[in-house]
Amino acid sequence: MKSKKKVVKKEKEKKKSTKILRRYMDVAGVKSETSRIAKIIFNVCIFLNLVFSGYLIWFFIQHKGYPILYIIGLTLMIWTLAFLALVFFVWLFFFVFMDFKIFHRRKSIEEALPDFLHFTATNIRAGMTVEKAMWFAVRPRFGVLAKEIETVAKEVMSGSDLGVSLERFATKYNSNVLKRSVNLIVEGMDAGGEIGNLLTKIATHIEEVRLMKKEMAANVTTYVIFITFAAIIATPALLALSSQLLGVIGEIFSSIDIPSGTQMMFSIKESAVTPENFRTFSVLVLFITSLFSAMIISVIKKGNVVEGIKYIPTYIIVSLLIYFAASSLLGSMMSGIF
Repeated sequence: MKSKKKVVKKEKEKKKSTKILRRYMDVAGVKSETSRIAKIIFNVCIFLNLVFSGYLIWFFIQHKGYPILYIIGLTLMIWTLAFLALVFFVWLFFFVFMDFKIFHRRKSIEEALPDFLHFTATNIRAGMTVEKAMWFAVRPRFGVLAKEIETVAKEVMSGSDLGVSLERFATKYNSNVLKRSVNLIVEGMDAGGEIGNLLTKIATHIEEVRLMKKEMAANVTTYVIFITFAAIIATPALLALSSQLLGVIGEIFSSIDIPSGTQMMFSIKESAVTPENFRTFSVLVLFITSLFSAMIISVIKKGNVVEGIKYIPTYIIVSLLIYFAASSLLGSMMSGIF
């Protein structure tokens, strides 16, 4: 009995996770089956594990002398712990990718919503019902919103209530703009008010809020310039200068010849930080600094990190290029002095 209960419980959990994944994929606009996605991810993990195992086999062939038990244990560890880690990170990458798709779909809906509401209001004033006004307001350029309104229209034609279908559509995407707009429309229909004027006011309010956000982003341009200068110009230049000074100081101390038996108030030892270690440290610092600087700028300009994710690779690449260019330039200048 206990084993049957466990099997039933596992089946329920599997069905629940499948429903969650299906809902997640629907919001992201992915039409593939969940079983196919799971199979692809599993095959990718197997392939990566085989590649890594092949590399280890090649490494052990090139470097003989490893005990056979060590090789077997390492291989087993790869096909257990490493495989589980691969599955986790591949699924994590998949869900992050889905989050980006959901974000862009939500942004597309919010951008097209004011124009759609204006068209709907015009159709209502022309004498159409709300359902027909929404249907005839759909334009191909509305993209995701057009497809979602078509889905709502089909549900209404099949007998579903318009308010229920609109609320289901609003809760599908985590958008405050969409939820508030739909709630106002549903309340207006229930109250029997003038829907055309209400839709016009909602669309105008959305456009005003969007314009206000752009003005706020323009007002903080000074902060963006300061953070950008500090992250991709000042920090790489200072780290390049420190790296060259570290090498110069090391050469000076190595050229000092102290006679034996001479007593000094301080001792001269080799530096604990080598230029190679400092270069690795500089690259790591630039990577972290550029990453967080791009995220801060994204929050300042766009209001969230996801919308400005495109800044991150640009900041990292530019800061590293400036660092290596400044290191090369300062190295050639100091070589002629010392």
